Amino acid sequence: MNRDSNPAASRSVSENRAAPPKSDVSSGVGLAGLLGLFAWIAFCRAFPAIAEALGLGSDYGVLSGPYAAVSAMAFTAGPMAVWSIVVDKVHLRSSTGLDWNLKRSVEEVLPISTVKIVGLWCTWGIIAALYCLCRWYWDGAYLFAMEMLGLAILPMVVASVPYIIWLDRYMIEPRDSTWHFGAALMNLEGVDLDQIKNHWRAWIIKAFFGAFMISILPGGFAFVVEATPGEILSNPVEIGMLIITLLFVIDVQIGTVGYLFTLRPLDAHIRSGNPFVAGWLAALLCYPPFVWGIIGGNGQILSYEGATAGWGEWMAGQPALLWVWAAWLIFLTGIYAWATVAFGIRFSNLTYRGVLTNGPYRFTRHPAYLSKNLFWWCSVMPFLVTNGSAVDAIRNTFFLLLVNAIYYWRARTEEAHLLAEDPKYREYYDWMEENGVVTAPLARVRRRLVGRLSGARPRPATSDGIAQEPAE
Repeated sequence: MNRDSNPAASRSVSENRAAPPKSDVSSGVGLAGLLGLFAWIAFCRAFPAIAEALGLGSDYGVLSGPYAAVSAMAFTAGPMAVWSIVVDKVHLRSSTGLDWNLKRSVEEVLPISTVKIVGLWCTWGIIAALYCLCRWYWDGAYLFAMEMLGLAILPMVVASVPYIIWLDRYMIEPRDSTWHFGAALMNLEGVDLDQIKNHWRAWIIKAFFGAFMISILPGGFAFVVEATPGEILSNPVEIGMLIITLLFVIDVQIGTVGYLFTLRPLDAHIRSGNPFVAGWLAALLCYPPFVWGIIGGNGQILSYEGATAGWGEWMAGQPALLWVWAAWLIFLTGIYAWATVAFGIRFSNLTYRGVLTNGPYRFTRHPAYLSKNLFWWCSVMPFLVTNGSAVDAIRNTFFLLLVNAIYYWRARTEEAHLLAEDPKYREYYDWMEENGVVTAPLARVRRRLVGRLSGARPRPATSDGIAQEPAE
């Protein structure tokens, strides 16, 4: 039967074209966290006046220390959790794997919970051992991360017992990946190796990226809290850098919350870690310790900053252009931060934790990568060098293109992971191919280019955006 002869089918196709599938994360989650973070920053900046008003004395400064930066996570995570439960009611979703009507007894779940506790505690012990063995965790900014994790381990161990028992009373299938790892350690029957792999993918992601995110919390937070905007209002470079730093603080704070608060009742648990080696390689290349010596400044393998001065130097003496350029860089960084805020409490690399289709993800599947790479081109200006060397300019340009290629590779591996996991993502992917403001034009160019290179005609797309094989 012709699809057009079916009014219901035609209406469904029209609706699919009009909007992407509904996002698993509402816009309000990230906004709630953002407001909480702003409230904490305002409190920290105003603390001297607050202390004096409360009669505590006039010797207090702003709260810009590393502990204040870590405390900001509570003011970011708390509002997001409240919004998720009270407004979005995520705890009632089937994707949580919970059924609040089960109410198993403690005696019934205790044997399963005990195995899971063994698996969880052993996992933490192995991660702690790896932290001790890897030298980069005991130098520089990582020292603060190790201090924070060391302080957190005892409360985590204690709280994990009642939390696991409570959760197992309502889990539809309490024998999750943590149970399978614990069962393997205890030599029990019914162990699934794939579940163990999934367990370790998730925990390696949390351990690796969690420590990194905690380590970079204090620097930007202190800069923002201690800043005096009134003194630099006339300087577009300094104002631009202050706002850009604030946007990076937003990104880091919400991102750190995402890595650490993978709680099932919030529907924020990790469903799966990326199973592709290429995905891990592409992602890890962009973070310490792997990024050290590979990407960035002078002396690194993919150095694109040789003899560069940056946008502020090249545009010095042209205030109008400086203001325009500062605004452009702020816009790009704003897109980057917005991409993280849109995740709300679910942000993390290399994981599947639901499908995001709103915010900047309505325009392109990878707004953070796109804006970040454009920012590097526009802020570093690798093609302009202070020594006049054409070779250095070519080197810089070539290596930044290679960095862009790494991020493209990274994006494709993430897409492969999500396409294999969720029909909703496949629907979103197809919708973006046809309707994404940024993605759709690029997809059309790619299809034409691939068709020409292969000597074949570009594949026509169906009404739902899925490309058909050409007729023989």
